[in-house]
Amino acid sequence: MKKIILMISLLTSSLLFVSNAFAASSEVTWTDYKDYRDINPGNGNRSSFRESVFHNLEEHFAKLAATLPEGQTLKIDVTDVDLAGDTRVASINDIRVIKEIYPPRMTFSYVLENADGSVVQTDEVQAQDMSFMTNSRLKYRNDMVGYEKKMLDDWFEGTFQTLIIKN
Repeated sequence: MKKIILMISLLTSSLLFVSNAFAASSEVTWTDYKDYRDINPGNGNRSSFRESVFHNLEEHFAKLAATLPEGQTLKIDVTDVDLAGDTRVASINDIRVIKEIYPPRMTFSYVLENADGSVVQTDEVQAQDMSFMTNSRLKYRNDMVGYEKKMLDDWFEGTFQTLIIKN
């Protein structure tokens, strides 16, 4: 019985990996990141915070792109980031304050290409989520860039709704 359960588990796992092997991919470029509106950690190392933010968002773009048809590539060129909240001086420390008046924003362009390099879709985007604090079911509530991920989810679903492959 244990062997059967193990075999079923291995088969299921391998099927999950196979479906992702043929999924669409993403490429993210961070253009002139030193000029971004707000990517300040408050207290902490700016470069490690920035790298962590970039890494988290790149992984999220890859997760979103994986729902597109096989062989497609989503190329994203980010030109500005304004994280939810704002940094304020609090005595000797800077802190990030999250309020409705500081919504997440991101400016980028994208090109969605087929495997042969032909362009499926392209656009310039100024994404923002003015109601980011009123969403009571934030699925990224414990994520350092959760508000930004939710904003990107909404943009992606609205932009690629006819192309998204539902599993």
